[in-house]
Amino acid sequence: MNTYLLIKWLHIVSSVLMVGTGFGTAFYLFFANRTKNAAAIAVVSRLVVRADTWFTAPTVILQPLSGLWLMQQGGWTFSTGWILASLALFFLAGACWLPVVWLQLKLRDMAEETVRSGGCELPPRYWRFARRWEWLGYPAFTAVVVIFFLMVNKPS
Repeated sequence: MNTYLLIKWLHIVSSVLMVGTGFGTAFYLFFANRTKNAAAIAVVSRLVVRADTWFTAPTVILQPLSGLWLMQQGGWTFSTGWILASLALFFLAGACWLPVVWLQLKLRDMAEETVRSGGCELPPRYWRFARRWEWLGYPAFTAVVVIFFLMVNKPS
């Protein structure tokens, strides 16, 4: 396998891992929140933070590095429409993801504190943060789906 194909493969696999982990963890925390069970939410939110640390964060670093290398090797420039749109959408997703990471840490901490203190009901602040977390996920997920479209189709 030549270097170009190896980097392209890493770019594709890391994009799938990034989106899959993001969607999967969002799915589980979204539905754990619907149970309103503090113990279940504490476990799921702890795993969501772990998955973002182990999987999403490294891919967020690898994606632009491999993408820029592939762009250069393919002879594309920043003025190429689909590349410019992909980068803008990547930064939009990142602008949503960074506060989501902070919110997930706070959600995890509040859920764990509720369980540690023997409580069953999460504080109102938890639910405010959960709504913000959810609403930031919609544009981020939409952005990466459109990036996939652009990556595959490379429209002119």
